[in-house]
Amino acid sequence: MSQARPLSLITGASAGIGTAFARALAARGHDVVLTARRTERLETLATELRTTHGINATVITNDLADPHAVEQVCQTLDERGLQVDWLINNAGYGVPGRFDQVDWPVHADFFRVLMTAPTELAWRLIRGMRERRYGRIVNVASLAGHVPGTAGHTLYAASKAYMIKFSQSLALENKAVGVHACALCPGFTKSEFHDVTGTRSMMNKLPAYMWQTAEQVVQEGIDAVERGDAVYVTGRFNRAVKSLFKLMPDRMALTLSAKQSKRYRTQDKR
Repeated sequence: MSQARPLSLITGASAGIGTAFARALAARGHDVVLTARRTERLETLATELRTTHGINATVITNDLADPHAVEQVCQTLDERGLQVDWLINNAGYGVPGRFDQVDWPVHADFFRVLMTAPTELAWRLIRGMRERRYGRIVNVASLAGHVPGTAGHTLYAASKAYMIKFSQSLALENKAVGVHACALCPGFTKSEFHDVTGTRSMMNKLPAYMWQTAEQVVQEGIDAVERGDAVYVTGRFNRAVKSLFKLMPDRMALTLSAKQSKRYRTQDKR
């Protein structure tokens, strides 16, 4: 590492898992670059981290749905002489509703934020990591990437399955040069995610044992990528769910998924 302290870039840092990653990595002595759309939240978090941990916190406001966002972020990093050692690809959201009832531009933005942007960030930053023979990439995926897709969030599980396979390949290609990649796969996590998708009231009916805090998810994720795990599912309950679906015949798994998904999605328009 060429810098006095390791530098972590966290996307979607303004809330939830992203904020928890920023706090956890700052507590480990990392300088941080915080990116998201909400400048005020990022600036508040940056001030907190500087004051609490004495580290450097840089804010870059951007919208990853913009096709040029990643290039602009990396250009800003280059201009400031910042070399990223840890990349946390966390930005994401869900698009509720039946596939054909959502306008295509909404789906296109979703693809850019959850798949294209994190892939491009990894592509642009991993070369420097390889040259320095040190790097960590955490792609925040989901338990949803391991189980059958559900109605009402048509692209979500598909995008997370992509991130899992992408992370596995990155891990295989780069582990020998000191660069670890990990797909972090949480289940239900206490954050703003379900407020954004309008499913908070339904989520509140789920039992407490199904939930983790963002802080728990992040700590498990940091430990996993340091160990060199290419894929890691957080929480005992979530790992049990993954194992259960893996053992089931496909038809049975799809039937069970269809029944359970009705508990936490809004109803379609007919």
